Amino acid sequence: MSIEQSRGGYGRRSGAPRPSPRSFLRNRSGSTSVEFVLLALPFCALVLAIFESCISFAGQEVLANTTDDLARRMRTGQLKPADVDTDQELRSLICDELEVIVAKGCPGLVFDLREIQTFQTAAAMTTSWNDPKTQLGKALTRNVLRVKYPWPAITSYAQWLGKAPGDTAATTHFAMAVWQNEPFDD
Repeated sequence: MSIEQSRGGYGRRSGAPRPSPRSFLRNRSGSTSVEFVLLALPFCALVLAIFESCISFAGQEVLANTTDDLARRMRTGQLKPADVDTDQELRSLICDELEVIVAKGCPGLVFDLREIQTFQTAAAMTTSWNDPKTQLGKALTRNVLRVKYPWPAITSYAQWLGKAPGDTAATTHFAMAVWQNEPFDD
């Protein structure tokens, strides 16, 4: 009997018959490396999903803070209707703050700035973006600013969850601010 067999190992002596599949399944040598390989993939996927979620959350917070900051500047009269009367001017104001975390030029950014009659109007607004405007009201008017950005996926784990191959994985980040302008000089 060899030394390996006396220690409980399943080594094969020369001339001995080949071990059966049953003895292969009972063999524990190398089980740690196999377990590591089996657990490494789900662990890496979980770490990437957590990383993706954290970065996406940071992007959403930057978008919400940008929207709130612009709404405050419009409400107090620091930004007047003449300062944001074109889509390009408002896009520039939003992108200047968002470019910290999004691609240059804010591709896919959609915004809607409009004067509303009542706060109930803002509460009843749907998620439709068919007719976005850039229309800031004068002093003492009620306004709403909605901003939407398609956040691209960094990893492709979102595609594993049912997206068709070739589709770009993205989540929509959205922020909205509703306010009444203060009595500033128009």
